[in-house]
Amino acid sequence: MKLRIGIVLLLVVLGLGTWNYLRPIPGVAATGSPPASEVIAGTPPAMPWPSRGSAAVGVQNLGFIASSGNEQAIPAASVTKVMTALVILEDKPLKTDDPGPTITLTDVDVQAYVADLANKESVAAVQAGEQITELQALQGMLIPSANNLAETLARWDAGSIDSFVAKMNARAVALHLTHTRFADTSGANPGSVSTPTDLISLGMAAMQQEVFAQVVGMGSAVIPVAGTVYNVDGVLGQSGIIGIKTGSGLNAGANFLFAATISVDGVPITFYGCVMGLSTLADTFAAAKTLIGAMQAALHVRHVIARNQTIATYITPWGAQSDLVSSVDVNLVEWPGMVLRQRLDTRTIVVDQPLAAGTQEGTEHMVLGDYSLDIPLVTADPMYPPGRFWRLTRLSF
Repeated sequence: MKLRIGIVLLLVVLGLGTWNYLRPIPGVAATGSPPASEVIAGTPPAMPWPSRGSAAVGVQNLGFIASSGNEQAIPAASVTKVMTALVILEDKPLKTDDPGPTITLTDVDVQAYVADLANKESVAAVQAGEQITELQALQGMLIPSANNLAETLARWDAGSIDSFVAKMNARAVALHLTHTRFADTSGANPGSVSTPTDLISLGMAAMQQEVFAQVVGMGSAVIPVAGTVYNVDGVLGQSGIIGIKTGSGLNAGANFLFAATISVDGVPITFYGCVMGLSTLADTFAAAKTLIGAMQAALHVRHVIARNQTIATYITPWGAQSDLVSSVDVNLVEWPGMVLRQRLDTRTIVVDQPLAAGTQEGTEHMVLGDYSLDIPLVTADPMYPPGRFWRLTRLSF
């Protein structure tokens, strides 16, 4: 009887051991909890806004930073051509130094030139039968600010001015430019209106086009018939300014949408600003330089995460362990008072076969202003499946 009981118990133990051994290996979640949010230290500075008109500033990736607070939609003047160029380059993309397709000018283009000249607008001379490339037309429109070439490009792209203006307004909606409306391609029509904040967003989008950035950074260019043309941006190259576009000649005053590369803690940063409704272009240039200096003093670059820094850890019930570490260094441009948000996104892993060091198993998600990035997290050490003894004797269910 005792023998039978012993045999039964042995069979039960063997059965339980076999069942225990064959049970799935449990998944393991990473432990670690970076702060959900952090307010960047410091007090936002009092910006030296121009005494007349309105202004706004921003930083590439961070997006909008601050405005003078008195913005209202006013005529954008020739800054309108930034949207004209953006739509053209999105419809007819160019690579850097690629002249693009050739446009043959007609009597319609000549008539537009004559009409704009008579109206005392900015123009570039043209003639019927002239062969001009897309790049040259963009140079003529953006560098000396030729209104007639903005119209030529619009007709070439969309078949008519009205059709092209509809594209411009659709692109404004897509960019969430809620206070912007275009009535023409050049800005000669006072119905083309915007605000500094909207125009900064437009400028950031346009400068992502390498050809656009190249053209607005040129001091001069040579185009057919008109010959050598010069940039109306009188401070190009000063205070780090690399473009973008002036606008003047309307009763609402002078405007300047600008980008500048400035050094912040030894790191080159692209800064954007826009001033609108000032008395003269000279005033806009002076205001731009003042804002650039203030931004350079207030911005800082912080080393937020170091390569191989531990962010989270995997610990298995059988004692295997590996940190999850950042695979890159992370430096962020910071403005006082902004909020840095973080989130740990990792996978629950099942170590049923060897897991090599350097395996990506998650990300650290960070958001600061408009800047959003996912930092790859990788295992610091190899991890191995549990041994037979643990699998036979584990007590967890």
